[in-house]
Amino acid sequence: MKMRPINLKNVKLDDAFWNPWQKLVKEAIIPYQWDALNDRIPGAEPSRTIQNFEIAAGKSSGTHYGMVFQDSDLYKWMETVAYSLANQRDEKWEKIFDDVVALIEEAQENDGYLNTYFSVNHPDQKWTNLKNDHELYCAGHLIEAAVAYYEATGKKRIIDVVSRLVDHIQTVLGDKQGKKRGYPGHPEIELALMKLYKVTGESKYMNLCQFFIEERGKRNPVHYYDLELEDRGGPKRSDDREYDYYQAHLPVREQKTVEGHAVRATYLYSGMIDLASELQDDELLEVCKTLWENTVNKRMYVTGGIGSSAHEERFTVDYDLPNDRAYTETCAAIALIMWAHRMVQVEGDSQYTDVLERALYNGALSGISLDGKGYFYVNPLEVWPHTANYRHDMKTVKPTRQQWFGCACCPPNIARLLASLGQYIYSANESEIYVHLFIGGETSFSIDSEEVQLTQTSNYPWDGEVQFTVSLKNATTFMFATRIPGWCKQAAITVNGEKVSYQVEKGYAKINRKWKDGDQIQLRLDMPVEVVRAHPEVRENAGKVALQRGPLVYCIEEVDNGRNLHAIQLPASQTFDVLFDETLLNGVSAIHGKAVKTDLSKIENSLYATDSYPEKDIKIKAIPYYAWCNRGENEMMVWIREK
Repeated sequence: MKMRPINLKNVKLDDAFWNPWQKLVKEAIIPYQWDALNDRIPGAEPSRTIQNFEIAAGKSSGTHYGMVFQDSDLYKWMETVAYSLANQRDEKWEKIFDDVVALIEEAQENDGYLNTYFSVNHPDQKWTNLKNDHELYCAGHLIEAAVAYYEATGKKRIIDVVSRLVDHIQTVLGDKQGKKRGYPGHPEIELALMKLYKVTGESKYMNLCQFFIEERGKRNPVHYYDLELEDRGGPKRSDDREYDYYQAHLPVREQKTVEGHAVRATYLYSGMIDLASELQDDELLEVCKTLWENTVNKRMYVTGGIGSSAHEERFTVDYDLPNDRAYTETCAAIALIMWAHRMVQVEGDSQYTDVLERALYNGALSGISLDGKGYFYVNPLEVWPHTANYRHDMKTVKPTRQQWFGCACCPPNIARLLASLGQYIYSANESEIYVHLFIGGETSFSIDSEEVQLTQTSNYPWDGEVQFTVSLKNATTFMFATRIPGWCKQAAITVNGEKVSYQVEKGYAKINRKWKDGDQIQLRLDMPVEVVRAHPEVRENAGKVALQRGPLVYCIEEVDNGRNLHAIQLPASQTFDVLFDETLLNGVSAIHGKAVKTDLSKIENSLYATDSYPEKDIKIKAIPYYAWCNRGENEMMVWIREK
């Protein structure tokens, strides 16, 4: 039975791990990024995003600055503010948001068109290059911000703005005579249109989403991207990028492997699963499942990062997962989380939430510093600053987080993820409540017209003890389903201190009973240190292991273990010690173990040798991967040679 996420307004976090991040969003990230959008961060790359809107609105003069998709930086920031307001209303930021909406209204043209790059710089080139120019991508992010703000505040002004914009789009694009049969080169609007459809009930938004998805990759008889290029007076093919970069190499129903730009792909798949779910389209659902299997079993890093190549920020081929050149864009991990969340609503299978959790705690969270003022665009699994700072083929790998970026998609993306975290924790349907993530706080939902409150407490991810308390007026029968993570080999569940019978279906332990006020469910997840090995076809990790505990992947850093981390060998059969240190990296559990390391002090000054190298016994200390590079520039490594 399908489920639906519990609305963000009905989830309140009270969690030792995530509360500081949520506080950081409200007190540091939102104001910091607002300053960045207004060019008030000394030393950071300029954004001039707000200035672009002021020029488009006629409030100032000048030319558009920045990327063709610069508008989306503002829209993702707006979505973050909206989620923050859903968590807790704030007059200051609500006023600023409303002022931004007024500015956007002024920048919107009379026919509904809205994009500052084209309004200011190239008004004669609108809708002429859907493949590369991101008009629909920007529209999608504005729609997402509008829906989030409407759900948080009930204000429709921003909904009216995006409705006019989408109405304009539908006069230009579509399958009717006189319209262009075009679709976005950067998918995003598809999932946004499904959100707009769900809050308005207007089927025209879902129909436009369906058109974009079904038209993609078709030849009628000419591929649309060739057609629009010819209309611009260019050759049949614009450059050496194949259509798979845009996920337009085949109609979506014929695609079997994940291809091209990783963020574009996973945004597209999120829209596809939304559409498949709404239309009960089993064929399209199977396509999504096939693409999922290829992603997570052949093209995903242990951190949940995806998109291994810096060239075109893309997927390459199966098992091509280099560590020191891993691209693994922060946005790609976030898009994977969004896709996984949608898949589990339809399938009710913990395999999707396991990946969601992996990407959340590792590949996404590593993209932001502990103070919220530094960001990684790229999240490698091995960094040697000595080469990363020098080699041209590693120029995308940064040994330290950056204040901002000229292409600043990642900072507001991680911010909106953190602000909206509550919506990923629970789902419900008419007779079941699902717990996907172990994050403290409370939620409320209705079963048989009975309002039920569920309170969750834990010290996750540092230990696996989780408790749920049920609060309701009248005893009510429903199914309580909690995920048993794939990393957990032993789990125990009790209700009110007594063992209960339950069945595990697709990774969720289900207890069906008549619940009464005050019932307590205790979940105990065994959480030892696990030694992880990659599939033998992942060549870069042959003979290497990684450490994982619970949902957290660990790494070793030079600051704890000395330089030349590659010289360390780790005996995998040992018993590791886990110690929580509240003074380390805002409080983390570190893994301590024994290892051996090549003794460089006893090696002659010769580049090559025929003798074996001397070794020495050492102790290693591993920290959660998400927290690396918060103590200055130094070496880092996830995969360690096995002894």
